[in-house]
Amino acid sequence: MTHLRIAALLLAVGMSACSTPPVPPAAGAIQVNQAGFVPGAAKWAAVPPAGGAAFSVVDVRTGREAYRGVLAAPATWAPAQQAVRMADFSPLTTPGEYRLQVDGLADSPRFTIAPDAYAALNAAALKAYYYNRAGIALEPRHAGPWARPAGHPDTHVLVHASAAGPGRPEGTVISSPKGWYDAGDYNKYIVNSGITVYTLLAAYEHFPQFFRAQALNIPESGNGLPGLLDEALWNLDWMLTMQDPADGGVYHKLTDKGFDGAVMPHQTGGQRYVVMKSTAATLDFAAVMAQASRVFAAFEAQRPGLSARMLAAARQAWRWAQEHPAVVYRQPPDIHTGGYDDSHLADEFAWAAAELYLSTRDDAYLAAMKPAEATMGVPGWSDVGALAWISLAHHRERLTPAADRALVERRITGQARQLADAWQASPYRVAMQTGDFVWGSNAVALNQALVLVQGYRLTRERRMLDAAQAALDYVLGRNPLGLSMVTGIGEHSPMHPHHRPSMADGVAAPVPGFIVGGPHAGQHDAKDCPVPYASKAPALSYIDHDCSYASNEVAINWNAPLVYVSAALQVLTDPH
Repeated sequence: MTHLRIAALLLAVGMSACSTPPVPPAAGAIQVNQAGFVPGAAKWAAVPPAGGAAFSVVDVRTGREAYRGVLAAPATWAPAQQAVRMADFSPLTTPGEYRLQVDGLADSPRFTIAPDAYAALNAAALKAYYYNRAGIALEPRHAGPWARPAGHPDTHVLVHASAAGPGRPEGTVISSPKGWYDAGDYNKYIVNSGITVYTLLAAYEHFPQFFRAQALNIPESGNGLPGLLDEALWNLDWMLTMQDPADGGVYHKLTDKGFDGAVMPHQTGGQRYVVMKSTAATLDFAAVMAQASRVFAAFEAQRPGLSARMLAAARQAWRWAQEHPAVVYRQPPDIHTGGYDDSHLADEFAWAAAELYLSTRDDAYLAAMKPAEATMGVPGWSDVGALAWISLAHHRERLTPAADRALVERRITGQARQLADAWQASPYRVAMQTGDFVWGSNAVALNQALVLVQGYRLTRERRMLDAAQAALDYVLGRNPLGLSMVTGIGEHSPMHPHHRPSMADGVAAPVPGFIVGGPHAGQHDAKDCPVPYASKAPALSYIDHDCSYASNEVAINWNAPLVYVSAALQVLTDPH
């Protein structure tokens, strides 16, 4: 069995996919996607300037050379401030397990070529959400060594003074259970949930057959819903409780007053609060509920009335936002948890309007989107405008006559071509630029890939698919650190993420399937870490230590594009 298939088997039965701790990669090592490739994918490795001029790809099982090529000339990639030589072995399509060899250098990590190369990766990235659930015990039959008691039932949550309203004065007790812990902490945030759930539901909308065939081994498995939708519902059910039924506004977050320490969820004991309604949270909620109403309309038998309830909630939230168009979240003096504050709201209005338009076919929502003014960029929690265009492009065959289909396609393809151009010009064959090494840079790479996939779906320009593949390669090991940035995947992966359960559970291996934030040029946590950053170079600004919230934290919005992109490349590269 290949290394990746062993990981898949162990994950399915709830055991560690990383029972032997990975060792750090050697300095100057060959860098390659450690999960592997589907046969028809573009396949690249990055090689240090030292060593021979040729490379070989060797079958691990037989020791025979399967492919031989010449390395490109050395070129410096600015974000790493290092020279690199690229090895292109795209013509190799024979399934198997391989290593890349260059005279004078250590062999590369193992990688597979297989039609299902990303099946285990995708399942692990999706199951990470199960491991981050609030309000439920994780049982050994589903969670293996990461089983734990339930934490944060959130059935006795207080309305904070900032969130008080006529029907719910300060101190009102509400019940707001379920949901996912947002990141390395134990709080729940509507804004970050918005883009996360959208991306997961978009993955299902775009590639339904892939997810219908998937088995996740979660408590709901076998209930008639695909596992991805079961998992998304755990958070959607929580999101619905965050809307004030009196006026439709949505609370920004559910939180303690401060961050918990490095303890397990059931070991915390602070009072929880819903904090302030905000326009951004309310619009993100409206957008996701409108989208979810479309998806769950097909599952009326499993969840009767849910689709209609979601659409009604979306409409009510939209009305509140229209009446309160500029309520920007401001952290109350006694609250010291994540802010997710965003004062630029045109993108949230455009996204919510687009989703409501698609779910109702009401041209008034299309007009409210202001398509001529709405922009397209790489999505992130504070810039969700691209999500409007992605949804419109996917549903372009059923738009009303009022919609400008050509504009929709131009917005998508224009951004995708910019990214493909950057990939093509890069000495490292990635679209990432020096300025992209921000908090959650790995998710920047994957969201770039998500946009490139949309461009490919519209144009079938192969370079867009290849550029998306390169972004996945980057986060899975073809990076200057030589690390697969996903816990439990590959020979060299993070062992000490900033993630409270992974820090406190007593299990050597971290909770599997999480992508860490990645190199962060700001190094904002340098003063808080007992170990130094090894380099000031943006692409090397990373520490595999649980102190490093700036480079080694996990977050639900970072895993979502990993789920999307790994499924998309599995489906689109070698369509059957």
